[in-house]
Amino acid sequence: MLSKLCGNKGFFRIFCKNFRLHSISFCTFEAVFREYGFPHNHFCRMILRYRVSLPGLKGFARVYELKATSSLYSFHKRMHADMDFPMDQIVLFKAVNPDGSAIARYSVQNMGKGTIDEVTLGDCHKRGEDSFVYFYDTTNKKSVLVDCEGEVEARPGVVYPVLVETKGPNPIEFENGYVAYEDLPEDKKRNIIRKEEGNWDDEDDEDDDFDDEDDDKDDEDIVYDENEGNDE
Repeated sequence: MLSKLCGNKGFFRIFCKNFRLHSISFCTFEAVFREYGFPHNHFCRMILRYRVSLPGLKGFARVYELKATSSLYSFHKRMHADMDFPMDQIVLFKAVNPDGSAIARYSVQNMGKGTIDEVTLGDCHKRGEDSFVYFYDTTNKKSVLVDCEGEVEARPGVVYPVLVETKGPNPIEFENGYVAYEDLPEDKKRNIIRKEEGNWDDEDDEDDDFDDEDDDKDDEDIVYDENEGNDE
């Protein structure tokens, strides 16, 4: 009986009134219900998987599994700890459509649909808000992409949230010029393979140096043209 009530929003309103709870989401209610030891439905047990990426880069990824009852704030805290994001920055989750247009914005202040400590991942998932631009530094407009990959089975003994996949260094390293192998131009990849196979000598390095010098010379010629502006 109680497991059915846990999924009943009418009972949710009565529960909130009797326990003097205000401004909490239905998913948060389910989490509170479970905290009191009551049975809970499938939604309370739902685990969601999210992939964190950098736009246009193949060499970076973080994949998380979290409970649907986890708040956006708890997700923010986990990403902040794992990826060494700067401290004392206002953060923002911007839910977006496939074309990049904004659906909703969530931050420490209510921007229309609740704050990040009120809204859960389950709330967003039910509304179809499965893709986010997460601004970990709104002042400098630094962000990562966060995309829901769907539901996964809960694993016994696992403490959620959990990081299940790591690829590449933290985003700050990419800002400082790090380039992953996957993101190198094809000719650079071939050169690396040749070096690993031993098919490389100093003359190849010299040829590359001359090529770079020629490219620089070409760039200089393009930047400065002594006849530019002379029509005669």
